[in-house]
Amino acid sequence: MEAAAFGSSALQAVALSASSSSSSSSFIGEDNCRQLYRQGVPRMNNKVKFPTSFTVRASAGGGDSVVTLLDYGAGNVRSVRNAIRRLGFDIKDVEKPEDILKANRLIFPGVGAFAPAMSVLHQKGMAEALSTYIRDDRPFLGICLGLQLLFESSEENGPVEGLGVIPGIVGRFDSTSGLRVPHIGWNALQIKKDAGILDDVGNCHVYFVHSYRAVPTDDNREWVSSTCHYGDEFIASIRRGNVHAVQFHPEKSGDVGLSILRRFLNPNSSISRQKSNEGKASKLAKRVIACLDVRTNDQGDLVVTKGDQYDVREHTKENEVRNLGKPVELAGQYYMDGADEVSFLNITGFRDFPLGDLPMLQVLRYTSENVFVPLTVGGGIRDFTDANGRYYSCLEVASEYFRSGADKISIGTDAVYAAEEFLRTGVKNGKTSLEQISRVYGNQAVVVSIDPRRVYVKNPNDVKFKSVKVTNPGPNGEEYAWYQCTVNGGREGRPIGAYELAKAVEELGAGEILLNCIDCDGQGTGFDIDLIKLISDAVNIPVIASSGAGAVEHFSEVFKKTNASAALAAGIFHRKEVPLGSVKEHLLKEGVEVRM
Repeated sequence: MEAAAFGSSALQAVALSASSSSSSSSFIGEDNCRQLYRQGVPRMNNKVKFPTSFTVRASAGGGDSVVTLLDYGAGNVRSVRNAIRRLGFDIKDVEKPEDILKANRLIFPGVGAFAPAMSVLHQKGMAEALSTYIRDDRPFLGICLGLQLLFESSEENGPVEGLGVIPGIVGRFDSTSGLRVPHIGWNALQIKKDAGILDDVGNCHVYFVHSYRAVPTDDNREWVSSTCHYGDEFIASIRRGNVHAVQFHPEKSGDVGLSILRRFLNPNSSISRQKSNEGKASKLAKRVIACLDVRTNDQGDLVVTKGDQYDVREHTKENEVRNLGKPVELAGQYYMDGADEVSFLNITGFRDFPLGDLPMLQVLRYTSENVFVPLTVGGGIRDFTDANGRYYSCLEVASEYFRSGADKISIGTDAVYAAEEFLRTGVKNGKTSLEQISRVYGNQAVVVSIDPRRVYVKNPNDVKFKSVKVTNPGPNGEEYAWYQCTVNGGREGRPIGAYELAKAVEELGAGEILLNCIDCDGQGTGFDIDLIKLISDAVNIPVIASSGAGAVEHFSEVFKKTNASAALAAGIFHRKEVPLGSVKEHLLKEGVEVRM
């Protein structure tokens, strides 16, 4: 993905896979498009086993079962590795240019920025080898940045020269007309010609997350195998002979994505040759996200919990932490049910020693072995110094999350402080966690979680923060309210409004906003439409509506009355009060585009 630089190691030599010594579990969805591919995915026991130990899986040395992977060490490539292994193939990592030239099949999963990627390829002597491999029509699959680098140049921090295999320039989406950038979510493919690996996925949703794209022209049209529409038509995939590349992420596109990877890895198998009916996707879908609040209970076990207005303890004599299940098992179940993303919020971890919170990192690792949709994780991501006086940067904390399987990280309290400082000084110092992480990993990898509570006022001019006329008057008949942001799990109010915070964090590099509401949390009476409309109209990045869902109708309401790109729920899914699948079925009947 764009706007991300590489880590200290330009190329990872041989990655270690944290895998279970027991059999892995399989989670297969039940919706229409995904049913087309179930016969090709090994079906295993759906019961999740939480592994008790790690084993190192060595890269194989050769043969038809080996995939050569060009992994340069930036972002989350764990899911690509997990998908390849799920499909029965071993991995050989590129260590030198000769490894590219000797590959039987090569996958280049690009997660990074155009300029640093080209720089590393040239420094390591990989650019020439990669160009030769592609021009010789060898089996190649580029993913996201792995597609963009094939073009002549990119405008990202540029112009910057690319490999020049395909005519064209990679440019940024035009957001001047209100288009939300980054382009995040599940969008539809339009197949343009014999696409090989895309033969059975026409008009199905696949997962995109990017700010830059290449557009079809007369000079490159012979390469284009599919397009997608977002603001304008852009290239979703290319194919010429054995060379393939896609702008979307097949490893994050569920069973559809696994089908695409399978066709590339084993094009001659009977499963890969089978064709199915096309889907009905037509545009960017509204996302339904399952959120898991994870913390340790009083016995020290990691559990999924859910609060009512952020209170996660039962109102009993024991006052125990509310236990709604095990995180890995629930995440797998939601993947089966069709969740478009799974979000983990570590609500107690990382407070004292973020990098020491191994159980949460293990949750990510094990979940990513079986869940092939985007994973977001949040909780205590910041700079800190441990008890021994050692300093850890927010980048070290975030990178540990990414290496463990996270696609996006969520920042809460630290983003509030950063926004306050920015609004006070008007200066972006580049040192905040929000700025550092978005600069290195891209703004599409950074979500800011906002936790506001309603403050009623009689006159909007009584406060310096943006107020709205509320649908339901306050306790004393007040017709207006502003939304005060909080920190530390809602325990402390801050002198900044949700509107001001949202505008500031967008400027500082956030790629998405997770918009909660303390007043609505756990109440089941619906999302705070006034708040969500206020924020989603104010920013040009995607907004996720959260807090308050209690019925399927609440989801269609928030999508019809606001510009929210996604809606998130937790307790109603955990307690099975509203099945996730029923939400999507309802939205479909209401004419809301969703991934099915």
